[in-house]
Amino acid sequence: MDLSWSHHALSRRRTLAAATGLAAGALLPTGPAFAAAAQYTNPVIWQDFADIDVMRVGDTYYASASTMHYSPGAPVLRSYDLVNWEIAGHAVPALDFGAKYDLNGARGYVRGIWASSLAYRPSNRTFYWLGQIDFARTYLYTATAVEGPWSRLTTISTPYYDAGLLVDTDDTLYVAYGNTTISVAQLSRDGRTQVRTQEVFRTPSSVGTLEGARFYKINGQYYIFLTRPANGQYILKSSNGPFGPYTMRQVLLDLRGPIPGGGVPHQGGLVRTQSGAWYYMAFVDAYPGGRMPALAPVTWTADGWPVVQLVDGAWGTTYPLPAVPTPPRQVTPMTGVDTFDGTSLKPRWEWNHNPDNTRWSVGNGLTLRTATVTHDLYWARNTLTHRIQGPTSTATVQLDHSAMRDGDRAGLALLRDSSAWIGLKRDGGATRVVTVTGLTMDGNWNTTGTGTEVASAPVSGGRVWLRANADIRPGAPRPGTFSYSTDGITFTRLGPAFSMGNDWRFFMGYRFALFNHATQALGGAVRVTRFEVSTP
Repeated sequence: MDLSWSHHALSRRRTLAAATGLAAGALLPTGPAFAAAAQYTNPVIWQDFADIDVMRVGDTYYASASTMHYSPGAPVLRSYDLVNWEIAGHAVPALDFGAKYDLNGARGYVRGIWASSLAYRPSNRTFYWLGQIDFARTYLYTATAVEGPWSRLTTISTPYYDAGLLVDTDDTLYVAYGNTTISVAQLSRDGRTQVRTQEVFRTPSSVGTLEGARFYKINGQYYIFLTRPANGQYILKSSNGPFGPYTMRQVLLDLRGPIPGGGVPHQGGLVRTQSGAWYYMAFVDAYPGGRMPALAPVTWTADGWPVVQLVDGAWGTTYPLPAVPTPPRQVTPMTGVDTFDGTSLKPRWEWNHNPDNTRWSVGNGLTLRTATVTHDLYWARNTLTHRIQGPTSTATVQLDHSAMRDGDRAGLALLRDSSAWIGLKRDGGATRVVTVTGLTMDGNWNTTGTGTEVASAPVSGGRVWLRANADIRPGAPRPGTFSYSTDGITFTRLGPAFSMGNDWRFFMGYRFALFNHATQALGGAVRVTRFEVSTP
C-alpha cells in the first residue's frame, strides 16, 4: 500500500514482565549538537491510551486505542507532528454488544474494546475500525471523518483477535490476527464478508506468545508487527504476498523504557512521516495510571528489517522532534476546564458502560439525574470518566447539589477495581460531604466491597467544590487524596490518603469519575457546572 496510508492494529498483553535489560538497536548520537536540537519527551501522551494503532493520512496522523468497558469506545486521536495529540472522536459510538454493557443484569468490566485496528482507504476516502468483541465476532465501523458519525458496516462471524487491517495497493482488504498462531484473512471488496482465511505463522515455543498484529506493505514486502506480552516486539516479513511464507525477527526484548518504574515499550505501530522518516509508537505499562504512549525513531536495515533507535541502550526519554510541516493549528488540550457547554460531551469523556441517555444532559453544565438504585458504584449507570494526566494531576469539580434527594450519593471518584470517592450523602433531609474508601472487585470483576465512610463534614447551601489529587507515577501503589471547599478558594482535606494500586490485571488505569446514584428511589439530580484537570 502507499505508505502515507500506513495503518496497524494493536494487541493486548497476557502477562506483565519486568522492565529491565537492553535490546539490540542502533544508538542515537549524543553530544552538544544533538542536545541543541528541538526535542520531545516520552511519554508523548501521559494518559491511558493502550494498544495504539497509528497511521498518517496526508499531513495528519491518527491513532486509536483500547477502552474495554468504557463507552463510547475506541477513541481516535489526531496529531500533526506525532508528539502533540488531541482526541477527535470515537469509532464505536456505543457498546451495543449485549445487555451487560448496559449494566443490565450483568457487567462488562475488562471486556468490550480490546486491541483493534484503524485504517484509511483512499479509494473511497473512508476510515475503517475493526475489532473483535468477547471472542465471539468481529465488528467493522466506517466514517468519512474521524469525528464521525461512525456507523457499523458489518459483523463477521470470525473473531479476529488483536487484528491488524491492511488496505493493499490494489485496494484489497486483509486482516492479520491471532495469538501464537497468526492468520491472515481476505475480506470481500466491500469489506462486509470474509473471502478466505489461512494460518501463516506459528510462534516458536522459544519465543512464547505473540499477538497484537499490525499489518503493513512496505516496499513490496508484507510485514506483520507482533508483540510478546509484555516485554518484547517481533516482526514477520513475507516477499511472497500477504499469505506468506513469513520469516521472523526480534525487534526488541526487555528494553529499558522511558518512564521510571514503568515497563518495556511494546505493542504499538509503525508510521512514516511525509519526509520518509519512520517512527514506532508503543505503550509503556505505567500503573496505577495505565498504559502510556511513547515514540521512538526507527531505521531499516539494507535487507528490510526495522531497528529502534536507542539512547544509552534504552528507549529514549527524549528524541529530536520529527521533521514535519508546520501544523495548521494547535491541537485541543486533553486537560483544562470543561463547563459542559454546547449540546454534546467533549470526546475526552467516556462513560463507565453505556449510559442511560434519558438521564443526563449538557448545556449550562452537566446534569446527572439518578439512573440506578444501588449501594454499589460499580453497578451504577451514568458514571462519567476522564483519564488522569500523569505524572500527577488534580481534578476539581463545582457541583450544584440542591436537587439531590434522600438516599442519593454523588461525587468525584478515583475509579478502578479498587476505588475511593469524595462526595455528598443526602439522608434525612441533611447533606454531608464524605470520603469513602474500600470499593473493591475480585479477579472476576465482581464487587467485594461497596465502600466504607472514613471521614465526613456537614455542608449547607446548594453548592460545593470537590477535589481529587492523583499521583500515578508507576512502580508502586501511589496516593490519592481528597478535599472540598464551600467557596471554591479554600479547600479542606477530608480523610486519609487512598492507596491506588499498581496491579495490571484490570488493564485500564485509574480515572477521575463523576457519579450520581440513588440508594432509595430515583428522581434526584446534580449539576456539574465546572470540571478542571490541572497539573503542577
